[in-house]
Amino acid sequence: MERRDIEIFLTLAEELHFGRTAERLHVSTARVSQTVKTLERRIGTLLFERTSRRVVLTPIGRRLEEDLRPAYQQIHDGIARAVAAGRGLDGVLRVGFVGTAIGQLVLEIANVFHARHPRCRVQIRESHYSDGVGLLAADEVDVLVAAADTRHIRDLDQSPVLLREPSVLAVSARHPLARRESVTLDDLARAKVLCPRGLPDEVDEVAVPAATPGGVVIERGPDFGTVQEMLALVGAGQGVFPVPAHAARYDSRPDVVYLPIRDGLPFEWRLIWRAAVTTNRIRAFSEAARHYLTAGVNPLLER
Repeated sequence: MERRDIEIFLTLAEELHFGRTAERLHVSTARVSQTVKTLERRIGTLLFERTSRRVVLTPIGRRLEEDLRPAYQQIHDGIARAVAAGRGLDGVLRVGFVGTAIGQLVLEIANVFHARHPRCRVQIRESHYSDGVGLLAADEVDVLVAAADTRHIRDLDQSPVLLREPSVLAVSARHPLARRESVTLDDLARAKVLCPRGLPDEVDEVAVPAATPGGVVIERGPDFGTVQEMLALVGAGQGVFPVPAHAARYDSRPDVVYLPIRDGLPFEWRLIWRAAVTTNRIRAFSEAARHYLTAGVNPLLER
C-alpha cells in the first residue's frame, strides 16, 4: 500500500464521509472512492459498508485501521520532526480564540505542538465576537480558532474541519421555550435572536438564517460583542442565540437554559488565517490539532 492510500483509508475511517475526507486531504471524492475500491480488491473483502445515508467500517476494516494507525502515525511524526529540524521551526505562533472552553482546547493542542516543535512557543489571545476576523487583519494573531466557514471571504484561508458539535439554543430560564426539551429552527420565530457584532454578514447568516425553514422572517434583537454580553442579554430575556453544545457545561448560569436544536446546523471549528502569510508554524499547528483530535472524541463534551 502506498502512503497516500493509507492516508486516505485512515482519514475515511475517521470521518466516515467521502466528501469530508476529500475536503480534508484536498483530493477529489472520486479519488477517495477509487482508492477504497482498489484496497478492497487487493484485500479481497469490503472495508466499508456504504449506503446512501451512512458509511461504516466493516469488522475487517476496523481491524485494519487499528493495525495501521499506530505505525502510520509513527512514520508521520518522524517525518514531521525531520522537516521541522530541517526548516528550523521556531519563534512564536499567536493563536486567537473565543470562549473559555476553546481557550482550554487551544492550550491542549499547544502542548502537542510544543512537544513536536520545542523551539516554537504558542502565545494565546482571547478574541470576542466583536473582533470578528479583525485580529487577523490587524496582524495581532497569526491564526484564529473559529466556528465559521470563510472560504468565500477574500484573503482568508482555513483548515479542514477540526471538530464538530451540535448546536443548542440559549434562552432565558423564564422564556416559554425553556419548558421544552428541545426546539427547531422554526421556533426561532417565537423570540428575538441576538446579533453578534463584528461577524461578516455571510458568516452571521450561517449561524442565524434570515428566515425559518417555514419561511417566517426571524426578528433580530440587541447586538453583543462578547460571550458574557450575550449571556447577560439572554438571561434578561432580551433574546435567544444558537451556541455550541459545550456551552451547557462551560457557560452554565441559573438564568439561562440550553435547548438542543433538532434541525440546527452543527458548529464546525476550523483554523483561519490570512492566505498571504501561510507559514510552516501555521501548518504545523494545524497538524498538531488534527493529531490531538484524531480519536474522533470531542474533548469539550466528553470530559
